[in-house]
Amino acid sequence: MAKLRIALVVLSLVLSILIGIALGSRGASSASTAPGRKPLVIGLAMDTLKEARWQTDRDLFVRRAESLGATVLVQDAGSKDDTQLQHVDSFISQGVNAIVIIPHDGRAMAEAVKRAHAAGIPVLSYDRLITDCDLDLYVTFDNVKVGEAQARYLVDHLPMPGKGRIVRIYGAPTDNNAKLFKQGQDNVLKPYIDRGDITVLHEDWATDWQPKVAKDIANAAITRHGLTFDAVLASNDGTAGGAIQALREEKAAGKILVTGQDADAAACQRIAEGSQTMTIYKPIKDLAPKAAELAVALARGKPVVANAAIANGQGDVPSVLLKIISVDKSNLDATVIKDGFRTRAEIYGDAAVSK
Repeated sequence: MAKLRIALVVLSLVLSILIGIALGSRGASSASTAPGRKPLVIGLAMDTLKEARWQTDRDLFVRRAESLGATVLVQDAGSKDDTQLQHVDSFISQGVNAIVIIPHDGRAMAEAVKRAHAAGIPVLSYDRLITDCDLDLYVTFDNVKVGEAQARYLVDHLPMPGKGRIVRIYGAPTDNNAKLFKQGQDNVLKPYIDRGDITVLHEDWATDWQPKVAKDIANAAITRHGLTFDAVLASNDGTAGGAIQALREEKAAGKILVTGQDADAAACQRIAEGSQTMTIYKPIKDLAPKAAELAVALARGKPVVANAAIANGQGDVPSVLLKIISVDKSNLDATVIKDGFRTRAEIYGDAAVSK
């Protein structure tokens, strides 16, 4: 263990030095304005704001960046790659000091990174990895571990633990995170599948994480196999909600295990009522402020410390990975409510809270 800790410290120091060197020609010159003359400006290019989760990310990010003296320009691409690229071009023309991108399509945004770097502007990829480019920094939760936690919970809580028939609903095929969630799930499930203990009856990808697409996938599974499966391994709360709607129409909601991710308000309500079994809580209160701090450091050309390196197809990207928590009915209060991420009234309703 001592050797492992030493290795991690060395990794962090090496990555810190590398990031500092890389930013010597990117970000430092544009961020070297003396305090009080010109405010530091960060561009935040978001995939979408249609989900409550991303509204929370935006608000926390902006609040922390502003507390550090930066102004944040926010743009919502509506899940359109061309629009998101236009937003990055706009940030570049406005002379921002750093750009933070939550990509709709990680591969498509490689061009955005290239254009930003041509203008001497560093880029931080937020929660979703931008692939096939010389990315400066990636900040996210450990997404492989998210998938592993979902699958481990499923395996342990099947009616007969370690054995059963399941349906798998993956996320958006354009989102690299969706592939990492699947990778983590596969890490856990493969031995059970290889032994024949777990059978995947149906599986598919949900375009743009749309609940409607997830409902269609669940409906297809029900049409082909009836209600003969024990669980739905849904990769996030939106797809879980779509699957649960399909189960509800069959009067089977709450009878079949359903996983999720993000601890959305609606998902926490479903967990409280029993129609969704679990979610993965990713403390946005940690992620968004941390990303804001790192973005400000990049903008000022300062070295930052990374605790990991993630391959993005062109090379290893210095990365900061945060921890995740599995949540079900037994620890709703001790996690999302205790942290202030959700209120009791939000989950249980005003009437239940007033009792």
